[in-house]
Amino acid sequence: MARRSIAQMLRQHHAIEHATVTLLSQRLPGVALMARSDLQGFTLFGDADTPLVEEVAREALGRLQAGEHGLAIHPNCGTNLVTSGMLSGMAVMAVTGGRKRSWSDRIPASLLAATLALIFAIPAGRWVQQNVTTSPHVRGLRIRGVTPLKGGPVARHRITIS
Repeated sequence: MARRSIAQMLRQHHAIEHATVTLLSQRLPGVALMARSDLQGFTLFGDADTPLVEEVAREALGRLQAGEHGLAIHPNCGTNLVTSGMLSGMAVMAVTGGRKRSWSDRIPASLLAATLALIFAIPAGRWVQQNVTTSPHVRGLRIRGVTPLKGGPVARHRITIS
């Protein structure tokens, strides 16, 4: 297999993370789950048994490899929050920047601009995930292991990918 760049590794691990969280959420409705990707894989936060986490992580990878690329996109991804914040901030700056107007004039324009930006942020966040922060092209990758992590207020698992 060709050597992967750091960006490619992060995007692939992020996609596997999303697929795992999506499938695990379906099996554990109501359980709060969160994960963070890195160069070795990802860490899953949430109350789930290790054998189930391992089974679901392997299933998630297999389904991505089989072409279920939609699993790489997650509605609660931090990418969506960052995209929303950036678009809202830029919209407010665009309507208020450099103008000598009173606060009473700027507040309605700011609220309208931020609201419109948030409406556009939903599809924009999805686009950023699809094209920048995740890659469902994970052929040749494998789940190397799932290890429960001790300590801390929330159950954690370390999923390593190679």
